Amino acid sequence: MADRPAAAPLSITVFFPCYNEEANVERTTAAVLNVLRKLSDDFEVIIVNDGSKDRTGEIADRLACQHAEVRAVHNHPNLGYGGALQRGFHEATKPWVFYTDGDGQFDFSEIEKLLPLLKCYDIVSAYRLDRRDSMIRKINAFCWTTLVNIVFWLWLRDIDCAFKIFPRKLFDEIEMKSMGALIDAEVLARAKRLGYSIGQIGVHHYERTAGEQTGANIRVILRAFKELFLLRKHIRRNPRRGE
Repeated sequence: MADRPAAAPLSITVFFPCYNEEANVERTTAAVLNVLRKLSDDFEVIIVNDGSKDRTGEIADRLACQHAEVRAVHNHPNLGYGGALQRGFHEATKPWVFYTDGDGQFDFSEIEKLLPLLKCYDIVSAYRLDRRDSMIRKINAFCWTTLVNIVFWLWLRDIDCAFKIFPRKLFDEIEMKSMGALIDAEVLARAKRLGYSIGQIGVHHYERTAGEQTGANIRVILRAFKELFLLRKHIRRNPRRGE
């Protein structure tokens, strides 16, 4: 696509959703700040506290007071993963928007691997190398990614990898509906429909050291499957760019 934001100097919003991540949010924020201060003079970090029941919100507010680059926003009540990502995308103010998860399972410094691809692609969607999850989660992820690729003709290796960078203007062009696990697929499918190009690169994935995963909840999975085919109909009703 034309009119991509310039890759350099880097002006970027980084956000991460947190639900009951009191043991991780400060460590994740520190890691992000450490890397961004070396990469850019124009950035912001947004902590999206998605209705946490622990001290996540309190810690996020303290971090926002301690660091001028950090903002904390709060969903009340919990809106789910999709709702948390939507909040982050809409709160972002910089030309580029990067998101990851707040659980510390990625090395944020690997964002440097994504940046060169922005010279060739509008979006960079990473995939996990040696995914550090249980076998059942890996099987579920493989089946889900295969299905989503077939339904939306995306052909991406890891639809739900929480290590992606987008141009901010995309979120002025699309209306996001998904409040749950379908959000990654929705954003990528809508972007492709509009003609955005998507690059891929591998990043390392690490075991969770604190907190609990929620993505494998059977209700989350069933809701995502139900929403998938409703989304397919909705997207197909929208014309491609130029039509």
